[in-house]
Amino acid sequence: MEPTTLIELVRHYSPSGEESAAVEYLVGRMEELGFTRAYADKVGNAIGVMGDGPRQVILLGHIDTVPGEIPIRISPLPEGEGAGVRALYGRGAVDAKGPLAAFVDAAAAVGPVEGWQFVVIGAVDEERHSSGARYVVDQYRPDYAIIGEPSRWDRITLGYKGSAGAEVTVRCPMSHTAGRDESAPEVAVDIWNRVRAWTDEFNAQHQRAFDQVLPSLNRISSGNDSFETWAILRVGARLPLSVSPETWYEILLKLASPEKVKPLGFAIPAYRAEKNTSLVSAFLGGIRAGGGKPGFVVKTGTADLNIVAPKWACPALAYGPGDSNLDHTPNEHISLEEYHQSVNVLQQVLKRLTKRSARW
Repeated sequence: MEPTTLIELVRHYSPSGEESAAVEYLVGRMEELGFTRAYADKVGNAIGVMGDGPRQVILLGHIDTVPGEIPIRISPLPEGEGAGVRALYGRGAVDAKGPLAAFVDAAAAVGPVEGWQFVVIGAVDEERHSSGARYVVDQYRPDYAIIGEPSRWDRITLGYKGSAGAEVTVRCPMSHTAGRDESAPEVAVDIWNRVRAWTDEFNAQHQRAFDQVLPSLNRISSGNDSFETWAILRVGARLPLSVSPETWYEILLKLASPEKVKPLGFAIPAYRAEKNTSLVSAFLGGIRAGGGKPGFVVKTGTADLNIVAPKWACPALAYGPGDSNLDHTPNEHISLEEYHQSVNVLQQVLKRLTKRSARW
């Protein structure tokens, strides 16, 4: 059977800021599949509620994608990826409409469970500022939270690094190029070199990328007005659990002193879930029931898990079909076999979570 929800959701191209058509489709699809309620919330997230009990399992995916439309097609996987296995090609097939569609299909297959409600959320704007997740974090207090991100059908993602961006501005009086005074661009380069030297020293004490500070120089611009020169660095950092955004800004301020440092955007702390939870146990059982050998991963990116899990303070993790190495690439595609395997795992998880009193 063709995975209609997945195919049609991917067909509705929805880069961040242009999600309305995809949201409209998904709301209609959830109504068609028998969800108790389906609607778009105040910020444009697609919401589907299955059941009306007081306890909640939230399945939070994101419906937006990075830009770059890819023609939709279903074709056999390339040799070496899976002989005879068909795959759906299209923007968002992996990141992250595959996981979101799997949430919808799994909740629909399980149906209402007495005492519970399954809340599927297709959040907007995850690839930019996560405005969808930032809105829903104050609207719900779930018992369990599953975040839709690709990890392959037989793996569970327990953690993501944090992130923080900053702008460093340097201003220096104009001087003759034959003189010994440094220009603003030269001072800016020195600051970046100090950042790299500090992170290299820090990272030498931590072997795993998840535990390291990973800096990036995202932009540098410079100029002058005939009286002074100026340069602006835009610096990003992926942060481990041991370095909060506040700590990173303090470090950056010292490295850049006495130049001006301004935080940019929304800083996000790293997050790692515990292994010994009933949610993890349900996934382990569901993956094994599907013939898989469960694995755990942590990732160097950042996801909506970082935003919602600390505030909801419930068992939480990220899960979904697809190879995250294909995120944002021109070759983005997802195995249809893996998609079905993931839907089956999620059905098992929802049943196990809601029937724990029956000793699943």
